Amino acid sequence: MLILASKSPRRIEILKGLGKKFEIIPSQCAEKSTKKRPSARVVELATQKAFDVAKKYPAATVIGADTLVFCKGEVIGKPKDKADALRILKKLNGSWQSVYTGVCLVCKDTHKMLYGYDVSYCKARRLSNKELAHYAGKHMDKAGAYAVQDDEDPFIERIVGSRTNVVGFPVEYFNQLYKEFTK
Repeated sequence: MLILASKSPRRIEILKGLGKKFEIIPSQCAEKSTKKRPSARVVELATQKAFDVAKKYPAATVIGADTLVFCKGEVIGKPKDKADALRILKKLNGSWQSVYTGVCLVCKDTHKMLYGYDVSYCKARRLSNKELAHYAGKHMDKAGAYAVQDDEDPFIERIVGSRTNVVGFPVEYFNQLYKEFTK
């Protein structure tokens, strides 16, 4: 059995698009990390999520994932409220940022675990304060407070690397990891 330890609509849609049959059992862990490096942080949180669900389903292969944005020395997660979303968008406005997604596959019964991360780079358009205020609060459930998959969100003008990573689930990286895991 394959389990996605997430209720993210984007992760669910992407995984379904890969033709995988899986259950959706969101992790209930607190999602706290002491790691400073973005790559280490997303791997730690993805691993926490996978193990949280694997404790209850030890025979299953559990997928944990976590995404964050890193810009100008700051780790940026999901906005706390509309004012925070505006602050985030102002920080990212016209700038390059890195988007990290950690992925962890674990099966407790077979004592198998593989994990790692993917990184993509995004360039945000320079928008006016009025435009930023208009978009602030539209994407409260997304790291960076924007959504590249939303055709009506013009914030990102260029992506270098995996687009699905920016959406929250790096297909190419996951396929590599999954292939290795199921050998």
